[in-house]
Amino acid sequence: MIHVGVLGATGYAGLELTRILLQHPEVGVLSASSVSFEGESLEDVYPSMVNRQDSVALPALEKAEKVIAKAEVVFSCLPHGHAEEAGYQCVTASKPFIDISADFRFGPHEDTFKKWYGAGYHYPDLHAQAVYGLPELHREAIESARLIANPGCYPTSAELGLMPVIQEGIVDLSSIVITSMSGVTGAGREPSQTTHYPEAADAVSPYKVGAHRHQPEIDLLLSEMAGTSVQSVFTPILAPMNRGIVSTICFRLARHLSVADLYAIYAKRYAGEPFVRVLPLGSTASNRFVKFSNYCDISVHLSADGERAVIISAIDNMVKGAAGQAVQNMNILLGFEETEGLRFIPPAF
Repeated sequence: MIHVGVLGATGYAGLELTRILLQHPEVGVLSASSVSFEGESLEDVYPSMVNRQDSVALPALEKAEKVIAKAEVVFSCLPHGHAEEAGYQCVTASKPFIDISADFRFGPHEDTFKKWYGAGYHYPDLHAQAVYGLPELHREAIESARLIANPGCYPTSAELGLMPVIQEGIVDLSSIVITSMSGVTGAGREPSQTTHYPEAADAVSPYKVGAHRHQPEIDLLLSEMAGTSVQSVFTPILAPMNRGIVSTICFRLARHLSVADLYAIYAKRYAGEPFVRVLPLGSTASNRFVKFSNYCDISVHLSADGERAVIISAIDNMVKGAAGQAVQNMNILLGFEETEGLRFIPPAF
């Protein structure tokens, strides 16, 4: 049994992570920090935590330094720009560190991070050690990592949707267009005019068109898969729902394939992957059937002229897109069964 620390436990991702860890059979003790609610309990902040029946006791919220000192493995749900120092403290103390923010996702590409996030690195060598935590691509590297950069939610859906065909070399790399609809929780707990109920309800709203921070993260990983530079077109859309991402991914095929051929490529690539489900031909992936789970559902389609593929990739942005994937990474890193704590059955409706 391990002692786990969660930094920033009162944001949406932090709460989701805490919810999962409290049910994890290998977690014996949980410590948690919060700047806004230090000294309070999670029950005070989130009534859903009242009268839980989990065997792990809920901690009082305290300072991040105390959590790092006590825990054996540390998760960070801190905002972008605040995780680097915590990561340095953990790695210096030989404690595994799993970061859900963007701070370590760009590895040695400091110029890209600075361009999109407005700050440089304080510990460049630390970033060079970071492993991008997409298990389906980097499982072996995760096993021996000390610092894991958990992927963003939009990138997770896009990268899993494209990985089989890019690795197979059947994509016209200049033609990739990704359109992703996300629930409002993707914007975090801090309210804004965009996420205010009268603004978000009954509306589908594209935002940050051509300027979303997940664009360079997506392209960096697609380029790694392809072995050459890839520049996709990514458009995020805020949808009137709490959670979930549905990505529609279109690209021109580099050679003729039937839809059955395309399906076979996906089915072969993800055979044995515990959290990627390639749906039967004729089905369409939906956030409805992955809600509260760590699954990524993928459906495969062709355009009417047969020259372009249309891939639908659906995840829960708070689970496979954040907290669940982080726990999946912890399981791999610590040698636990990869599905431990993540065996949720998605609701039927």
